Amino acid sequence: MSDVLAENLSGKAVMGSDGTELGMLYNITMNLKTGSLNDLLVSPNEEFPAADSGFDMDDQGRLHVPVSHVQAVKDYIVIDR
Repeated sequence: MSDVLAENLSGKAVMGSDGTELGMLYNITMNLKTGSLNDLLVSPNEEFPAADSGFDMDDQGRLHVPVSHVQAVKDYIVIDR
């Protein structure tokens, strides 16, 4: 995958590889010691069953999608589901 600037990811839609729209990218977590990215924080769409997604959720209801699930970043961020 080619390099993508973080400023280009803000507010980008997140879609599953099965075509399901999960929601919008809220933020990205990282390990400050190593600089490696950990999770995408995704604000789920209202019609998406976030509780049944298989991803961890925080207190605000945002999904924690491991960066290892990212398949592509173009018009959408596509994640493996």
